[in-house]
Amino acid sequence: MTVIVGHDSAKTRKTLEAGGATVAYYSIPAAEAAGLGKFSRLPASLKVVLENMLRFEDGSTVTTDDIRAFSEWADKDGKNPREISYRPARVLMQDFTGVPAVVDLAAMRDGIIGLGGDAEKINPLNPVDLVIDHSVMIDEFGNPRAFQMNVDREYERNIERYTFLKWGQSAFDNFRVVPPGTGICHQVNLEYLAQTVWTDKDQSGAEIAYPDTLVGTDSHTTMINGLGVLGWGVGGIEAEAAMLGQPVSMLIPEVVGFKLTGRMVEGTTGTDLVLKVVEMLRKHGVVGKFVEFYGDGLDRLPLPDRATIANMAPEYGATCGFFPVDAETLRYLEQTGRAKDRIALVEAYAKANGMWRDENYAPVYTSTLELDMGTIVPAISGPKRPQDYLPLTKAADAFLNVVNDYRGVDADVQAKDMASEGPTASSTNGSDPRKSGTVSGEDYKLRDGSVVIAAITSCTNTSNPYVMIGAGLVARKARELGLNRKPWVKTSLAPGSQVVTEYLEAAGLQEDLDAVGFNLVGYGCTTCIGNSGPLQPEISKSIADNDLVATAVLSGNRNFEGRISPDVRANYLASPPLVVAYALAGDMNIDLTTEPLGTSKDGKPVYLKDIWPTQKEIADLVHKTVTREAFQKKYADVFKGDEKWQSVETTDSLTYDWPSTSTYVRNPPYFQDMSKDPGKIEDISGARVLAVLGDMITTDHISPAGSFKPSTPAGKYLTDRQVPVSEFNSYGSRRGNHEVMMRGTFANIRIKNEMLDGVEGGYTKGPDGAQTSIYDAAMAYEEAGTPLVIFGGIEYGAGSSRDWAAKGTALLGVKAVIAESFERIHRSNLVGMGVIPFEFTDGDTRKSLGLTGEEEVSISGLSGELKPLSLVPCTIKFADGSEKTIRIKCRIDTEIEVEYVKNGGVLQYVLRNLAKS
Repeated sequence: MTVIVGHDSAKTRKTLEAGGATVAYYSIPAAEAAGLGKFSRLPASLKVVLENMLRFEDGSTVTTDDIRAFSEWADKDGKNPREISYRPARVLMQDFTGVPAVVDLAAMRDGIIGLGGDAEKINPLNPVDLVIDHSVMIDEFGNPRAFQMNVDREYERNIERYTFLKWGQSAFDNFRVVPPGTGICHQVNLEYLAQTVWTDKDQSGAEIAYPDTLVGTDSHTTMINGLGVLGWGVGGIEAEAAMLGQPVSMLIPEVVGFKLTGRMVEGTTGTDLVLKVVEMLRKHGVVGKFVEFYGDGLDRLPLPDRATIANMAPEYGATCGFFPVDAETLRYLEQTGRAKDRIALVEAYAKANGMWRDENYAPVYTSTLELDMGTIVPAISGPKRPQDYLPLTKAADAFLNVVNDYRGVDADVQAKDMASEGPTASSTNGSDPRKSGTVSGEDYKLRDGSVVIAAITSCTNTSNPYVMIGAGLVARKARELGLNRKPWVKTSLAPGSQVVTEYLEAAGLQEDLDAVGFNLVGYGCTTCIGNSGPLQPEISKSIADNDLVATAVLSGNRNFEGRISPDVRANYLASPPLVVAYALAGDMNIDLTTEPLGTSKDGKPVYLKDIWPTQKEIADLVHKTVTREAFQKKYADVFKGDEKWQSVETTDSLTYDWPSTSTYVRNPPYFQDMSKDPGKIEDISGARVLAVLGDMITTDHISPAGSFKPSTPAGKYLTDRQVPVSEFNSYGSRRGNHEVMMRGTFANIRIKNEMLDGVEGGYTKGPDGAQTSIYDAAMAYEEAGTPLVIFGGIEYGAGSSRDWAAKGTALLGVKAVIAESFERIHRSNLVGMGVIPFEFTDGDTRKSLGLTGEEEVSISGLSGELKPLSLVPCTIKFADGSEKTIRIKCRIDTEIEVEYVKNGGVLQYVLRNLAKS
């Protein structure tokens, strides 16, 4: 790999000695000394971006004015939204989003040949690592065979995809694949791939040091900011453009400073802290902004806790949650097996370039907020948003409100009735809305609130030895007292790396976890991504037959509706120790702070306090078992894989031979029949409404990742091709097949289209006014040549970075999405697919306008010279023939994005430019 830099300015290029070597670097203090501006009080996160400007200044894509803009940012109280071109050092992928990205690259090779170009021009210019972590499902659990059986099933289901990825590994330069069964991409990145400071040779052959930066095709790429590495999630289409040398177009962000003080108290975990941080930052409003953590509390915050907070940046809405480099960064690099010379370079570089946090660190921030960590209490979040923070003392009461909402019960009336009738009031007298139901063949009943899934899952927490050791100690103490999981709870342990198993076994805790049902089920995202696998059929039937509000408790980062399991309506995020506790209790109605989890073997009630470990117990075991040698051992052959991976056969060819019978990987239509010249942006005339959607419509709502039924359009497609239902796999695993994915767009089982009354799922009204699937309606409109629009509320497109939420929208014929506000990544993805996002202005909303979906919509002011962020007229013709014209803001934010839309998308733009060159 050769780093192409913009210039070789003697003013800003300096040398540095560290680790026994001399390297060149671009110096921010030297830029200040050269009169380019005052940069010393910039936040460290912005200094990383500034260094990027210095390194790539070429007078065109990056100019001196771009560099000076950072000085102006500090002078203007942390605000100067200038458009800049930013080039990350590398790209990180997981397989759900990585497969379609590699499919696009393969299709671009075909496309460039069609335009008369050279297929070898389609190659990543920046290093790309793809970690296969999203495919393992929990079919087997609670026994010693679970891991191997789930891995075997994973290969059976996904061999087509793995064959394709292995072809990509050999066909493309700068592209590495971490095989299945290794870990989760963000944890592998944190523990091994990331270097904090990167080195490489530039075009002159000189060794150059620069900050390790990346973008990733998963929103939780932000986890790496805990290690002082600037990274965030983008859609696959934007990542592909970055791989191919296209800079990321962005505005200089605002930076919110989050001051941490005090120290964590007994009984609390890093998970409790991050859930509070998520709540606070969502209220503060940080969408599209950097968040940087500072304050003396960081001196007492271990790096795994920092990584957990950084991981959940998408949940609080920020572009990233950044922790500057300090002594704890160096300690973690040492512990995880990084080279001694690299650690020395990280320290020397961070100090030399003003990116080191010490007691004098006091940058300028756009705004600030503060949290005393001594005020943190045990907590969970739910039932359907990460920011729905609940102190553990209030969790049981809050769940009753969930049931009330679902059943339409007036909570005030209920409270009076239950108070008069006493604590034994039940659903038979109408006061308590909670239902129960028998389970065929079992000696227990389920009821509203029964915990049917308890999963230690996700890199968010399994990367943190303190909470994982804590979970093991809870299991040990529970086992000693004779407690076990309740029989209706599906338990699982899916760490984000093999190192976790190494230290749990070294501590003797895996045996204790096994004893209460938390056997290893795989190394991957599992429940957090929706791969929780099926429940016992009798349990699933009881939930459906009795319309129960079943619950899941997971140590993940996402609990959106319909994500975790089709059988579960309420999902709660919790620390791994609390996941174990809820598995023992088996019921969300139980107040874990005052009620017993169960009965000991000598007949005494056991409370949470009886099995909760002290901070010293946890810290002593972490110090003893989480070692540098464990990390070095487990990452020694990280790209090699097991025998199964090594036996996957593939072809050695420049272009991919698309199998005509494949239902996993198909050549997408984006680059077929392209002309060499781009088109132009057209006004939208006479568009019909495909869906009217509410607030916080997530990318899970738009493009679900989980399972689907035979009756769905995607299910019918596979059935027509003789794929048995048992082999459907999931939407996520079939993201390499556009036919499946466009049929799954807006198909989440919990999505509510306001065009229909009380209907859940992917339905709308077709051209004839009758209810039908969104896919079938879209195809009918396409056949009639009718463009489509979507209406939405606030925070449209929150959640995962999945590009299929935009790709599917585009393939359904949607030309515009009009919402009150957009989450950052999805807005970018829509533009990257040629779909124009618009925001309501002047106080207009779908509700104030009385939109029913019967309207016709026309948007003018798009043809001609459209400027970024223009206000354009939108004429709405109502069903009664009346019309109203409103102003909407075009959320094509930058000049380069205008070019993307003209070309039909960012990849078409890149492809045409590569063909011309």
